[in-house]
Amino acid sequence: MTSARRGPTDQLPFGSITDVDGINVGHFQRVGRGWQTGTTVVIAAGGATPGVDVRGGGPGTRETDALDPQNLVRKIHGICLSGGSAFGLAASYGLMSWLEERGLGFPIGRSAGIQPVVPVVPGAVIFDLGRGGNGANRPDADFGSKAARNARSAQTKWGSVGAGTGANAAGLKGGVGTASMTVRLAGQPSGLATGSDIEVTIGALAVANSNGSVIDPVKGLPWQPSGLHLRRPPADERRLLAAALMDPTPLGLGVNESLNTTIGVVATSAQIDKAEASKMASVAHDGMARAVRPAHLMTDGDTVFGLATGVHPLPSQVRHQALNLILAAAADTFAAACTHAVLAAKTIGPHTAYRDLCPSVYRS
Repeated sequence: MTSARRGPTDQLPFGSITDVDGINVGHFQRVGRGWQTGTTVVIAAGGATPGVDVRGGGPGTRETDALDPQNLVRKIHGICLSGGSAFGLAASYGLMSWLEERGLGFPIGRSAGIQPVVPVVPGAVIFDLGRGGNGANRPDADFGSKAARNARSAQTKWGSVGAGTGANAAGLKGGVGTASMTVRLAGQPSGLATGSDIEVTIGALAVANSNGSVIDPVKGLPWQPSGLHLRRPPADERRLLAAALMDPTPLGLGVNESLNTTIGVVATSAQIDKAEASKMASVAHDGMARAVRPAHLMTDGDTVFGLATGVHPLPSQVRHQALNLILAAAADTFAAACTHAVLAAKTIGPHTAYRDLCPSVYRS
């Protein structure tokens, strides 16, 4: 992973999922006048091999069956993550329309010389209803299309943006986090000279809206600091943190604040199949469980998607060893992305960010 930058930042102390060749990310959100929600899209315009693993007891998802290895679709071009609970799944239609306009999707024959497509857009949502004051304000198709138009390979906005705008992580402000790392694979893939090495990138994006905490309440530091140089906060800051972690319902709106979830995407530049992409998503859940404690409860909708852009073939002679390195990196990057989500989040209304409760953590 890249070296950490000091100070509370929206930037990329851990790298970014967009470090994976072919992956772009876009956000759109609304805050104020009863709004606090948004949508994040992950786009692979060149197509990517998909996978998924759903672990939470209360998921809100779409098109996950299409990602089963035994089913037809082999490539997809986008994933939609959104606030709004089940209502927020509507944001996926905006991403579908954006992809269709560009001819990206599953081909369904020809019409008047044009190749029609049906974009397969898997999605997952977090529960953030009412956190802006009006539970009827939630993402629709317009959020998905605007997030798609904002998609770039060089995103610099993280934390309280996109699908993480209304996120709440065990009483602290949640958000969108990201991370990446590179692993070097030695071997002899087809077309390469003997002894040639391959550098494969693995990246993750997480929307932390968890019942469990990303912060150790005793030490006042993230469970998974991931190489960050953070100071333990003093006793007065730890007391404020403990109070926030014990009382995660500052709204008084009568909504069930335990209906939380962590969702995200783990991507790689490696050439792997659907079963292996789903295995990568499965192992990424291990990273979630390291960073968020507890995870995968009955009221969580914890879901991780996998994407493989296929830029780098794996060495055939040591394929399993190479795949193991990728899987281990998937867990590491997803854990770091969960941590980054909470560290990069900003206070919005009554939802206080970790950076404001424990500012001493960031001082050199």
